[in-house]
Amino acid sequence: MKKFSTIAVAATVLGALALSSCDTPTGQGAGIGAASGALIGAAATGNVRGAAIGAAIGAGTGALVGAAVEADQRGYYDGHEASYYPYGRSVGNGLVQSPRPPHQVYDLRGVPRGGLVKDSVGGGYFRKP
Repeated sequence: MKKFSTIAVAATVLGALALSSCDTPTGQGAGIGAASGALIGAAATGNVRGAAIGAAIGAGTGALVGAAVEADQRGYYDGHEASYYPYGRSVGNGLVQSPRPPHQVYDLRGVPRGGLVKDSVGGGYFRKP
């Protein structure tokens, strides 16, 4: 029985690694998550069922993380590309005025250029110049 479990876990891991050849971060995350989950599930329980459950949980988690990475790489914020949002106006010393009325001034010294900022007073988002 122990030999069968080892073979089943190895087959599961190999199948999961084959999925990691996908071109998208979502597919890669699912494959790597399935492989990691199968290894952890097999090590924790010592049986095939544990490896299968671990692979399923790992694939789901990996796919979620991969989808987040993919969206970040495309530059989407709140459903739009970064270029969709207007720039604020610099007023000096890291202070930026929102492009939306009532044109609140924000201290954005820790935000990189082009970073997306939520306008809590005027609503929406804008980018730091």
